Amino acid sequence: MEPLVRITGLNLRYQQKQVLNNLGWTIQHGENWLLGGASGSGKTSLAKIIAEMQSAAGELKIDFNKKSRLPAEVLFVESWYRFKNIEGLSNFYYQQRYTSLQANETVTVKAELQHYGKDKNLEFEEAEKLMEALNFSALKNSQLLELSSGEHKKLQLVKALWLKPQLLIIDQPYTGLDALSRRKLNGLLDEAVAAGVQLILICNDKELPASINCYAEIENGQLKRLDSQDEISVSYQRQSKDLPDFLQVRPGYTSDEILRMIDVSIRYGDKQVLKNINWEVRAGEKWLLQGPNGSGKSTLLSLINGDHPQSYANNFYLFGNKRGSGESIWDIKQHTGIISPEFHWYFDATSTVWQSIASGFYDSVGLYRQLPFSKSAKVDELIEFFELTEHKNDLLSALPLGKQRLVLLARTIIKNPELLILDEPCQGLDQQQTAYFNQLVDELSVNGMTIIYVGHFASALPSCLEKRIELNEGEVVAIETLAESCLA
Repeated sequence: MEPLVRITGLNLRYQQKQVLNNLGWTIQHGENWLLGGASGSGKTSLAKIIAEMQSAAGELKIDFNKKSRLPAEVLFVESWYRFKNIEGLSNFYYQQRYTSLQANETVTVKAELQHYGKDKNLEFEEAEKLMEALNFSALKNSQLLELSSGEHKKLQLVKALWLKPQLLIIDQPYTGLDALSRRKLNGLLDEAVAAGVQLILICNDKELPASINCYAEIENGQLKRLDSQDEISVSYQRQSKDLPDFLQVRPGYTSDEILRMIDVSIRYGDKQVLKNINWEVRAGEKWLLQGPNGSGKSTLLSLINGDHPQSYANNFYLFGNKRGSGESIWDIKQHTGIISPEFHWYFDATSTVWQSIASGFYDSVGLYRQLPFSKSAKVDELIEFFELTEHKNDLLSALPLGKQRLVLLARTIIKNPELLILDEPCQGLDQQQTAYFNQLVDELSVNGMTIIYVGHFASALPSCLEKRIELNEGEVVAIETLAESCLA
């Protein structure tokens, strides 16, 4: 039998850089691959070429199994999913997730899946089983606009596992998934392989489906086959640096009380998202916010960041002032900085690295005014501190995901905010990129800024975190002080 995939002489250039250089790859029937290695090495581009979503010079031949009952196609599940509204557009803005929940801007999860099943001639009962397995059933009547990035990932995965194509390529399969969902996904992927699906997973995660039996990375534009997962290259290790002078001073706190919530609840019709939340955060504290997918974490943070309209209907205080006492959303944002996968989605990717960082002074998603010299100097200092000098004039969209996230961290802290909100900031990053990012957070934390950090895994957290709050089904189930051993 011919190989499932045969690639010869593949070449791809992007912005003067040779990404793939005479690359060759043969995938035999029965092989399930992990494609790992450095961010920006060309993994996603290679996957898109195999799925015929991107063109390149060279030869690609795919020989599907004609005896198989599975669809003779390649399905590529992207790391990030760009959904559209009812009119077929995707020009959403960040706060729209909270301000248009009842406006029927997008179809529901159920309607999206019904349309997909009809198009692919699939039985909806199978999709319902997959939603149940991934703990996604409760969201089937939610609009796509309401979903978090992790929930969008689950929707993509349900579609892929429902279709069962002969070749399934998933870019960052575990993005946004909690520990239980990751384990369940691995079991579902193994079941798909048993049914005849072949896999290519693009990630550097350690806990993989048992069916993965081949390993590779891209090095200098060519595919390098490896004997085991342990041989995948480790990314560059950061050397600690002194903070820029303007970040070595304590933020200008207006109150010792950053946040106080008193029986805060959020409801959409019959759906209770948050229930009787009581939480107090003092200036300089470093908090870990945890909970399974759908527990209400992102909604809680949207209240703090001023993005949720129901904040005015609740009893809570920010920076010593009761919400609804006359402050605007921009007054709140002067004191805060935030990174989240959702914010990253909606950020202006046509800005350069320098412009993206500079926009943090004005809480905008791009730079629309000229900076005075004093602020321009701070941008340059941060670019050097974050080791982004060679990229300062590159478009944000041209950078690998890990470097894009570093740019947004630099943007977030450029005004030395009183409160830094990091909502799953390492989502989609590999273990080495995550360690690099969290080392930066630890370095930044020493000046006394207050931090709320959302993360699922103890092995992927900064060491500066001191306290922990956990949500489950919209309720607080734990508030505790973290011992140093908890984050080791």
